[in-house]
Amino acid sequence: MLRKRILTIPLNRVEGDLEIRVELEDGHVVDAWSSGTMFRGFEQIMVGRGALDGLVITPRVCGICSTAHLTAASRALDHLAGATVLPDAVRVRNVALMAEHIQSDIRHTFLMFTADFVNAAYRKQPLYAEAVRRYTPFTGETVREAIHETKRILEVVAIVGGQWPHSSYMVPGGLASALSEAGLAQCRLLLKHYIHWFEQRILGCSLQRWSAVRTAADLEAWLDESREHRDSDLGFFIRYARAIGLHKLGRGHDNFLSYGYLDLPEGTAVKGFGKGGMLVPAGFARGVKVSAFDPARISEHVAHSWFVDYPGGKHPFQGQTQPYASGSEGGKYSWAKAPRYMDLPAETGPLAEMIMCRNGLFRDLMQKDGANVFVRQLARIVRPVLLMPAMEAWLGEARGDSRFYCSPGAITNGQGYGLTHAARGALGHWVKIADGKITHYQIITPTTWHASPRDTNDVRGSIEQALVGAPLPDPDNPVELGHVIRSFDPCLVCTVHSLSRGRTLRRLALET
Repeated sequence: MLRKRILTIPLNRVEGDLEIRVELEDGHVVDAWSSGTMFRGFEQIMVGRGALDGLVITPRVCGICSTAHLTAASRALDHLAGATVLPDAVRVRNVALMAEHIQSDIRHTFLMFTADFVNAAYRKQPLYAEAVRRYTPFTGETVREAIHETKRILEVVAIVGGQWPHSSYMVPGGLASALSEAGLAQCRLLLKHYIHWFEQRILGCSLQRWSAVRTAADLEAWLDESREHRDSDLGFFIRYARAIGLHKLGRGHDNFLSYGYLDLPEGTAVKGFGKGGMLVPAGFARGVKVSAFDPARISEHVAHSWFVDYPGGKHPFQGQTQPYASGSEGGKYSWAKAPRYMDLPAETGPLAEMIMCRNGLFRDLMQKDGANVFVRQLARIVRPVLLMPAMEAWLGEARGDSRFYCSPGAITNGQGYGLTHAARGALGHWVKIADGKITHYQIITPTTWHASPRDTNDVRGSIEQALVGAPLPDPDNPVELGHVIRSFDPCLVCTVHSLSRGRTLRRLALET
């Protein structure tokens, strides 16, 4: 007799409150629902406030990617006001954002993701004892080093902005204060130390050597080339992930989105990885086939979200955020909206960036197995290799005697949008201002793309789709589902806009 199970799992080791419900048949997931369980309402908080208030309030959306929210908020006002951002202000803005990214990539990988490598389900794996030594929460060797080193690189943001998180040093037209030559020198020293640690501990080789890995064949050659490569955390991740079959888990829609980010300042020696005047280009991809990005094609659906309904999807400039907590009434099940591009769900983040950069290794891996847990997390581990050389160059080009601000004049009326990337992917702010007051504010975060519920057409969000087909041999220890979900690095604090009482760690319902 066929047995169906409905398994509900509130997830830990994600930012915020995420609940996943899956339907199982014969030990495999056949359907999935992703629920953001917390309402925050930043869009309503912003309405009626002064034009510049978003620079102070929206970095509080998240304590992990507050620099990214500040970047998006300031870019939205730059766009609205037609502001000129001087070259060294662009450099310093970029450097702070990149520092936030490279610490987040490592913290997520070794504090959140590889914690599952020491799950009891894998205790018979030959590499299990080594995983325990490296990745046991709080005490693992790599865990301790990751905490220490990422804390140091965040000092770059503190030097630039006075604090991290929740800094407010970016303003329309540049930066609120100048950066001294001594401050720039300190940032260069911190980055130099971090690169040395990253090369020794994470890569087991130089940035230049890893950059030469351009195909799947190159990856195998790199892994076999030396003991330092195999025993590095990157090498160990590759070997362990393959051993437990992460390349077979988590295939989603294979749609990818990048807004593009890190503007190339005038006079820089840094070259972008594509067209458009940014280090990381914008684009939309079906598989590895990339097409141009058009921000007008973004929309948000609420058919399955706890908001007042409207037909189809709405562009963020027309978006509505009117909460309607209907409980189990109808088909609504999440405080997250459902963003779509050309009415399609899309995945964003490090893997999408690699595809837009036409990275040969990730194109090879994608063409073989599509998007999966292994390739997503591999992209996250090695993304700093793309970012740190540009970061080093911009710190070298910037000068303490430069101008870091150009007044945009009074900001009283208009609309603008600020598109950038947080560590988890594409982030956008859309704002309308009348008589110096905010009349409309909409935010779409990376995890809103990933952890969205179904849309008007009942198409699953990215995490929901990636869970379908996953094996679950032990429903009491759903580690496989954890791998899939955490490969998207969820951040529900940014995504949903209180958890009810009486929740249990796991709920099972059996049907015959």
